[in-house]
This record gives sequence, C-alpha cells and structure tokens, in this order.
Amino acid sequence: MSDITPTRGAALALADEKRLIETGYGFLDEKRVLLASNLLRELREWQALRRDYEAENEQAATALRAAVLRHGIEGVQLYPAHPVTSAGLVVTETNYLGVKLLTAPALAWLAPPAPEAVAPSTEAEACRAAFAKLVPMAAQMALKQANIARLIKEYRATERRARALENVLLPETTAALRKINDTLDEADQEEAIRIHNAAR
Repeated sequence: MSDITPTRGAALALADEKRLIETGYGFLDEKRVLLASNLLRELREWQALRRDYEAENEQAATALRAAVLRHGIEGVQLYPAHPVTSAGLVVTETNYLGVKLLTAPALAWLAPPAPEAVAPSTEAEACRAAFAKLVPMAAQMALKQANIARLIKEYRATERRARALENVLLPETTAALRKINDTLDEADQEEAIRIHNAAR
C-alpha cells in the first residue's frame, strides 16, 4: 500500500476499505464463536453416545461369553447373524454457517430376520440381539464424529481468515491511512504557511 498517491480520494477509499475489513473481521469473529459453541455441543453429544455405547457393548460382551459357554467358539461363529442393511439409516444434511452437518432424525435400524439356527438357544439369541442393538448406536456416533471433523475444519479456516484480517490487512490499511492523512495534513500546513507569507 506504499505506492498509493496521498490524495483525499485515496484517504476516503482507504477509510471505506478499513470499515469493510472491520465488518468482515466482526463477522468472522462471531462465526468463530458460533462454530466453537456448536462444536462443543456436538462433542458433548458424542461423549454421551460413547458412554451409552460402551455400556451396551459390555452387555453384548457378557452375552457373547454366555453364548460361547453354551455353543463353543465354533458354534457361535456358525450361528446365523442378522443381515446388515442400511434400511432405516436415513441420513439428512443440514447447512450450518456453510458447514454440512449430518443428522438422522429417523435412525431406527431394525435388524432384518436372521436365518433359523440349527440348534437355537436363549444365550445365542440374546447375544445376537445385543450386538444388533449396537448398530444404530455406532451409526449415530459416526455421524457425530463426521460433524465434529467438519466443524473443526471450518473453525480452523475461519480462524486463519480472522487472524489474517486482524493481524495483517487491518494494521496495513490503518498504517497506510494514517500515512496519507499525515501527508495531507503536512501539505495543508505548508499551503497555509505559503498563503500567510504571500499575504504579508
């Protein structure tokens, strides 16, 4: 900005540019705060889901131990499982400050019927049901993790832009405007002295 000719028009243009930069910085700063608050909310929800998932996973592990004691490892491996399909895993995208967040308002995965077992047992059925219960919970956690990753990426980009405005463009514009105004003030003082001397 050192090559700008010090004129009244240049000073006005720089003043307008400075106001625009300040407005842009204010917007980015507010966006930064909103992204951070939403990120923390998504993280708290993920942590709650993680706790619930771990509790259900413990129950599934207990059911698996009971099934192994009843049928043996080979018997459990051969026991027919529920087919895993995406039916019921309806995911929608919402736009939040330019970030596409994933939501699943109707996430109710119902395990499709499994083939009939040759030697069914209550232990094996309980094990199969316990692990089927983990599927929608894992899907919810995956959605939250994706949202967290996207929010972090957008927050970092917004942070970089805000810092560029705050620490580079705004100081440069302010310094250039001050230099032009100082030069114009000196020119006005010299003109006033010339007029005064000419009048004498």
